[in-house]
Amino acid sequence: MNVRPTLTQMLGIDYPVIVAPMFLISNTKMIKAALASGVTAAFPALNYRTDAELRAAIREIKEFSSKPFGVNLIVNKSNPKYKSQLKTLLELKVDYIITSLGSPKEVIDQCKPLGIKVFCDVVDLAYAKKVEQMGADALIAVNSRAGGHAGNIAPRDLITMLKENCGLPIISAGGIATGQQLTEVMAWGAAGASVGTIFIACAEADISPEYKQAMIDYGEKDIVRTTKLSGSALTVINTPYVQQLGTKANWLEWILNNNKTLKKYAKMLLAFRGMKAVEKAAFGATYKTVWCAGPAIEHVHSIRPLREIVQDLTTGYVPPR
Repeated sequence: MNVRPTLTQMLGIDYPVIVAPMFLISNTKMIKAALASGVTAAFPALNYRTDAELRAAIREIKEFSSKPFGVNLIVNKSNPKYKSQLKTLLELKVDYIITSLGSPKEVIDQCKPLGIKVFCDVVDLAYAKKVEQMGADALIAVNSRAGGHAGNIAPRDLITMLKENCGLPIISAGGIATGQQLTEVMAWGAAGASVGTIFIACAEADISPEYKQAMIDYGEKDIVRTTKLSGSALTVINTPYVQQLGTKANWLEWILNNNKTLKKYAKMLLAFRGMKAVEKAAFGATYKTVWCAGPAIEHVHSIRPLREIVQDLTTGYVPPR
């Protein structure tokens, strides 16, 4: 029988939780607060516009704590900074890299000799088997209850499917807001959880007051998926602007996304246009509000320090025996 290590065992942390990397939201204050609270955290490399800013962020965290943290890397051709970002992460020896939206082979091959762990975002079994063969250290099982780019399979079904067919530790991503839910996913066979939505309105996040207030005012019933923004389904709050925009790609966007020749360029254009809308909404009040969040928004009731949110999450957690 394959005994998989838990996230606490893999990283030497107190609780099996990653404060998830969130585009435009994660920052060094959040990472440092997470490390001081007994969990780990990661941030997207793309949250930093220049290599100098990325290096400064990593150094700031390393100077604050020796505890492990990670960086999320978009390994898709649509990320022009991928090569330079990877070079920096290898040079500064981050503890782990979370790969998204493309093949992690090069990342895995370059990280292995340095002892840097690679956790790969997966949404189904076929892709999980591929990254396992490539030598990934763990799977981040992105389920149908995740915020941002979500999967299509329910949390328990995805964990069970991966557990029965892969040998890697499984980190469940999506829908976790309480200690009871964390206990549940661990009982289903997960090694840990990647938790994002409940931290969006933390005091340390530098997003607009309007975004934080929306996290409090809206609930699970207000979460919808739209393909209008990045070409792939994005889980967002159903604001008046999103309602006006609609959630389905129009015929031209659909053709561009489904024509092989045009797809690469369309994806880059759509992603750029969509992420610009998300970026504007994150930091300023605009009627064009596109705010990412998952169904766990139901559990956000106030703006609090990140350590308090971690305390709530871990207080009701019962580790598997």
